[in-house]
Amino acid sequence: MSDADPATDASGHRARLRKRLIQGGSEALLDHELIEYLLALAIPRRDTKPQARALLAEFGSLGAVFSADAESLAREGLSEGAIAAIKIAQASAVRLLRGEIKARPVLGSWQSLLDYLHAAMAHRMTEGARVLHLNSRNMLIRDELVSEGSIDQAAIYVREVARRALELGSAAIILVHNHPSGDPTPSRQDIALTKEIMAALKPFGIQVHDHVVVGSTGHASLRGLGLI
Repeated sequence: MSDADPATDASGHRARLRKRLIQGGSEALLDHELIEYLLALAIPRRDTKPQARALLAEFGSLGAVFSADAESLAREGLSEGAIAAIKIAQASAVRLLRGEIKARPVLGSWQSLLDYLHAAMAHRMTEGARVLHLNSRNMLIRDELVSEGSIDQAAIYVREVARRALELGSAAIILVHNHPSGDPTPSRQDIALTKEIMAALKPFGIQVHDHVVVGSTGHASLRGLGLI
């Protein structure tokens, strides 16, 4: 393989991948080819196709590979450079999607919000919770990860949510958390917690627009399900 160009090799395989990507855009490469080419940029003198296929087999999907934590990727034999390549791809995708929701009212761009939340949270191996703070025009003013927990629980404290909303001058919030199991069906605890937060914020005129539960198989909106 060429030492000068990490995207080429003796057979021209990587050069062909590069050409397909440049000319055909994001849909031109298969999932394993995207990972293969990304790894090739970090590991220029190795055939990265077997490792790309192994990562997909282990984690189950492209999104799950990109969302895997560094420790999990290291256990699959990835070097620090290769892990960084995967994580920079994920960070870029999440920021692009977050940019879409910051540019206009959140409630008027709901699908963009769901796309962002799915990219940021759907494949997490542990449960995390975030609060989206909105102004009176429903524009996003702050997106905060407020809790990271175990495989099945992340603590959200009602008092802290209320304190932060008042501190930021939020007119409304959207609660979000993920289910590492993949099933986004809200639990009784999810519903009860949402109602507690709604009751705590009501005296201050701060609305809870929704509580969205994200899983690898989809999402659930407590408002959409009539649960709040």
